[in-house]
Amino acid sequence: MIAFVSGKIASAGVDGAVVDVGGVGLSVQCTPATLATLRVGDPAHLPTSLIVREDSLTLYGFSDEDERTVFELLQTASGIGPRLALAVLATHTPNGLRRAVAAEDLNALMKVSGIGRKGAQRLVLELKDRLGGPIGDGPDLITPTRTAAWRDQVHAGLINLGWTARDADAAVEAVAGDLADQSEGMEAPPIATLLRAALKKLSPS
Repeated sequence: MIAFVSGKIASAGVDGAVVDVGGVGLSVQCTPATLATLRVGDPAHLPTSLIVREDSLTLYGFSDEDERTVFELLQTASGIGPRLALAVLATHTPNGLRRAVAAEDLNALMKVSGIGRKGAQRLVLELKDRLGGPIGDGPDLITPTRTAAWRDQVHAGLINLGWTARDADAAVEAVAGDLADQSEGMEAPPIATLLRAALKKLSPS
């Protein structure tokens, strides 16, 4: 098992990054929130989980050890593979998932794309005794507010994808305008959705 990777970020995209480890570029799949913390050219240390298939080796990277542990625990539930486990962590923090499972909050679990009511019930049934209780404090959902928090993450994501700071500024402002037009009580979309919206502003075709 590859427990972690440390090196400079060679490139970053919407779904993952390439880490230069001693001259070898390792492709690492990450959540949008983790990707938003990475900067091309900067050093990074990512706990990882290696998924081995007959035709592929896929490395998943995380912001901390707890996120990796939850990622691996999720895959012990029926019907949850690595991609869906990553989708869960793109929507819920580890503690948010623990609270949702402990409270049997199916609606919270169904916020994850690809998980319906039956899938949410299965998660509760199979993981309730494995996840344990929340560790420390922190947000439950990885859902940006309509403030600078999401702006910084989307802006960084665009820069990592090769856009100029000026283009990134314009795209972020355009997405912010769209959010302002929404009803005040509506929940802001996840970072991944906002990043894709910003990319559409830059490449409307």
